[in-house]
Amino acid sequence: MFLFQHTPDSEPGSLSYMLGCVGQGLAVAVDVHQDEVDLYLEKAAQKGVIIAYVVDTHVHADHFTGGLELAQRAGGEYCLFKDSPAQCDFTPLADGQVIKAGNVHAQVLHTPGHTEDSICLLVTDKSRCDEPWFLVSGHTLFVGSVGRPDLHGKEEILADALFDSLHQKILPLADYLEILPGAQAGSVCGAGISGKPVSTIGFEKRHNPTLSLSRDAFVTHVKGTILPQPEGMDKIIAFNANPD
Repeated sequence: MFLFQHTPDSEPGSLSYMLGCVGQGLAVAVDVHQDEVDLYLEKAAQKGVIIAYVVDTHVHADHFTGGLELAQRAGGEYCLFKDSPAQCDFTPLADGQVIKAGNVHAQVLHTPGHTEDSICLLVTDKSRCDEPWFLVSGHTLFVGSVGRPDLHGKEEILADALFDSLHQKILPLADYLEILPGAQAGSVCGAGISGKPVSTIGFEKRHNPTLSLSRDAFVTHVKGTILPQPEGMDKIIAFNANPD
């Protein structure tokens, strides 16, 4: 298995990923920005892999996606959650579905909250064992924080959904599991995000203060956290919903 994590020049608070199996020459790219497409094609060529799947964990509001362009140029599938508001052609992903890139298997977890279409990827390296190794957590769970639920005008509903996603889908996972988030310090998609781009479920349970709150306190807290909107958000969302 190989794993590549990258901070794009256009948005230093973001993180994107490529993971895959060199032995079988297949890879999955996640949350790639528009200005990273050439880089990901170069990295795939260096590794000798084909990018078979390009996944966006949701329709982003903070950067222009390079997902569809990368999929088209690499000859792979552009993937979003099945109920995504995107209007372009994409491969729909269902909760529990497994994407396979050789020995690397990524199970889709639907985790609404930051957006209604948010997903995480629970990744297993089958060449080592059948137990999952890490979670690509998108904008659902960050190191030291959680995703903001207010960018689409449904903060009450989405804050409640975010609590359920965290407590029913993510926190029951094994404490040793690594968390690879979609954003780090500098992002406006969460408050108080750490600059460390990796953590574990167990560490976040102990030291991420938002995760210890009751449902009512959680909803009040995340709704009451005031953050600036991403610059050019409306234009970005419109493009990402239909990047053809």
